[in-house]
Amino acid sequence: MASTTMLKLPEVLEEIGMSRAAFYRMRARGKAPRLVKLPNGHLRVRRSDLDDWLNRLDSPAY
Repeated sequence: MASTTMLKLPEVLEEIGMSRAAFYRMRARGKAPRLVKLPNGHLRVRRSDLDDWLNRLDSPAY
């Protein structure tokens, strides 16, 4: 089984340049990358999920 890179939420926020509050607003609307809740309650984002999410955002802005 291949290793899956899991990013901490602060790492994700830094990469996408977004505040925690804005991220959670987007999450409430169903527009954020999928979060994984670990058994200890910490949140992570799979690198592949973040990359897929970013690729789906790749549309021209007119």
